[in-house]
Amino acid sequence: MTDTAGLDVDSDWKRFMLKHWRTVATFGVAAILAVASAVYVFLWFVGDAQSTGLVPRTLGLWTMANLVNFILNAIFWELLLVGIPVVVAVVVGWLLWERLAGEEMRRYQLFRKRSRTSRGGGGVSLFFFIAFCIKVYLDGNWNVPIASWTLDYVVGSMVLILEWTLIILGIPAAIAAILWIRYLMKKP
Repeated sequence: MTDTAGLDVDSDWKRFMLKHWRTVATFGVAAILAVASAVYVFLWFVGDAQSTGLVPRTLGLWTMANLVNFILNAIFWELLLVGIPVVVAVVVGWLLWERLAGEEMRRYQLFRKRSRTSRGGGGVSLFFFIAFCIKVYLDGNWNVPIASWTLDYVVGSMVLILEWTLIILGIPAAIAAILWIRYLMKKP
């Protein structure tokens, strides 16, 4: 195809962008506003959390209770003030996408088959954080300032959490592996 405004229009994405540039620009601006709003809400929440006494102004005086309360409240306000409008915008975008004529949708090959690789591991960090919170609570250090903890306490807690995780997950995994190997050995 020919060049339009310096772009090679052979690409499906480029043809789609040229035809629907206003919609694409609108959603681009909306994405920028959503990110800016998320940052602004977080800065507002941080200032408000300090002035209302939700958390101490000095980080060295924070306890695990302060940290967990801060995280949960930040998530709540971000979801309430940014997440809900973003979900509404995504639903509107999806409805607009669905309104495109079926013939036009077939003309564009925008989403081709991708490989099955994926990025994982985000849940592991959350799991260890929750396990660490439980360990701190059970040790009676929930309302003790984090600055008073020793490195030995933190590292020892993490090692203990890792050991318990390996025991809890390792025993069933070992049993499953043994059963699988037995199955393979009996198989003719």
